[in-house]
Amino acid sequence: MLTIATVNVNGIRAAYKRGMAEWVEARKPDVMLLQEVRAPDEILSDFLSTSEWDLAHEACEIKGRAGVAIASRLPMTAIRIGLATGVPVDTGRWVEADLEVPGKDGSTQQVTVVSTYIHSGTAGTPKMDEKYAFLDHVTKRLAELAGSGQHVVVAGDLNIAHKNVDIKNWKGNLKAAGFLPEERAYLDRWFDEQGWRDLGRELGGEGPGPYTWWSWRGQAFVNDAGWRIDYQLATPGLADVARTAEVDRAATYEERFSDHAPVVVAYDI
Repeated sequence: MLTIATVNVNGIRAAYKRGMAEWVEARKPDVMLLQEVRAPDEILSDFLSTSEWDLAHEACEIKGRAGVAIASRLPMTAIRIGLATGVPVDTGRWVEADLEVPGKDGSTQQVTVVSTYIHSGTAGTPKMDEKYAFLDHVTKRLAELAGSGQHVVVAGDLNIAHKNVDIKNWKGNLKAAGFLPEERAYLDRWFDEQGWRDLGRELGGEGPGPYTWWSWRGQAFVNDAGWRIDYQLATPGLADVARTAEVDRAATYEERFSDHAPVVVAYDI
């Protein structure tokens, strides 16, 4: 099995201080797709040793913001950084790597993995314009990847809940960023027109949930008042060999290492 985990770490330094290392040791993913790393290359490699992991990382040009990374126990044959939008706020939001994955017959095959972190946005402000502009770039790149004929996984914090079953308080968030009809329409396009498969929903049941993000504030985590905004999307051929998709929700509030939970998919490849 090829095990791929995606998680918004909410700052790699803070996550490791809160116990992320214990989760990595227990889970032993082959590939980790990380978002909101919020650290330079040298800090990332302090936590993820280059003797154990191949690393691909795009830090944000704005210090302390965003940042996406791929950590792979399998060798990378190519790395592609960013979507070349020319906008500083868009950096630290997209990184791709081609991996050599051993096949069952002893051969190797290529799997492309992407870690992405979509803007959160604020309804009715210029931040939503930034989010939609970036989503347009993402949509274009997804079309290219879907048409490549390769096995591809695109994963990360999309900051969009797709359906009512993906957010606990959907009625109260119909006009909130992350659940606007215009945002959700992007996911419709990716799934219905481009053929991407949402493995968290396909393998996680009809819902509601399982959610992947809960506010640090109040009783959101205790009451499971969350949002499903972290995804693993796969091209059809790879989706066909996905066997399980699990949300590693911490047992208690105190044991969380991020406000997001990892989404882990096992591929029988």
